[in-house]
Amino acid sequence: MRGGVFYARAPACLLRDNAPFPVPRSPFPVPRSPFPVPRSPFPATPSLKKSDFNFELPPELIAQAPLPERSASRMLLLDVAAQSRQDRMFRDLPDFLRRGDLLVFNDTRVLPARLYGRKDTGGAVEILIERVTGAHEATVQLGVSKKPKEGGRIELADGSHAVVLGRDEGFFRLRFEAPEPLEKLLLKLGEMPLPPYIERHADASDMERYQTVFAREPGAVAAPTAGLHFDEAMLATLRERGVEFGYITLHVGAGTFQPVRADDLKNHQMHREWLNVGAHLIGQIRRTRANGGRVIAVGTTVVRALESASKDGELHPFAGETQIFIFPGYHFSSIDGLLTNFHLPQSTLLMLVSALAGREFMLDAYRHAVEQGYRFFSYGDAMLILPQGG
Repeated sequence: MRGGVFYARAPACLLRDNAPFPVPRSPFPVPRSPFPVPRSPFPATPSLKKSDFNFELPPELIAQAPLPERSASRMLLLDVAAQSRQDRMFRDLPDFLRRGDLLVFNDTRVLPARLYGRKDTGGAVEILIERVTGAHEATVQLGVSKKPKEGGRIELADGSHAVVLGRDEGFFRLRFEAPEPLEKLLLKLGEMPLPPYIERHADASDMERYQTVFAREPGAVAAPTAGLHFDEAMLATLRERGVEFGYITLHVGAGTFQPVRADDLKNHQMHREWLNVGAHLIGQIRRTRANGGRVIAVGTTVVRALESASKDGELHPFAGETQIFIFPGYHFSSIDGLLTNFHLPQSTLLMLVSALAGREFMLDAYRHAVEQGYRFFSYGDAMLILPQGG
């Protein structure tokens, strides 16, 4: 196994280019696709274990807050073909892009998805929305001392209640008994769902800074963090230099923070996330390639979306769920480069970037980043990976 993907096709009316309204999520169970899993043409790699992706990370390098300016972060440039690296600033990014290149962003918008309440017995409950599944229903994680049973009620801060409908693969299904739709209830009561490695409560500044400046499709419960570095000035500079922009939507779920539990990577089961790759973007990608430009993904979510929409090396419009798991041995067909943040040890995202750049080269780059004091994770610094150099 080189990496796996389950596909789920949605009706044409749900694809971005044909929809009469934004489609932030699938409102119904989505069947898995009968399409075959794409395989790498490369020789099989030895069986990999999660311990093969470990590195030492001092806790003080985990960024607990954003820098005052979005574009002020550092950037580690990796030239995979030359096996070289450079310590740069994110503001240098335009120097490594060409006229006619296409940057692909994830335009998902983070919901204020963390709620607090109490059970009928008085016990405190923390609710983290995993996915909104209807106007008043959601799949959630519950932080509670004793798990509630089906039919249990949770009182929220405004006096409204959430009712436990059942369990779903380790998550709970809740119905929110409030007059307004759930997304409006979240805007009223919710808190931005900062990742577990940020050891503080979200404050008012996170409502802006844990959100990209191009976010427009509500549905995520974690930010596509590579996009957090871009401000309007950087986007304007890139446009002036002839760099094109395209967009996918992938609603990042709380499952992105779940650890790899299986030691052998072939046995790891990925969480599901909903995505939309529209026909307009596919046309942009084809024109970019035909004109000699490169497709640069802004974040691992873009990589996962594009690879999930690829069949036999060709991109197709796709709206549905994915469980794609990319690790070394996987053959990429949709991108020519990746801008990303620094990821957790033994995480699926570190495995993905190792598949693009090579495990040893990537781990050596991470050791260098630690030595040089780069800031890690969501509010941290950036890395630009160019497999064929600049």
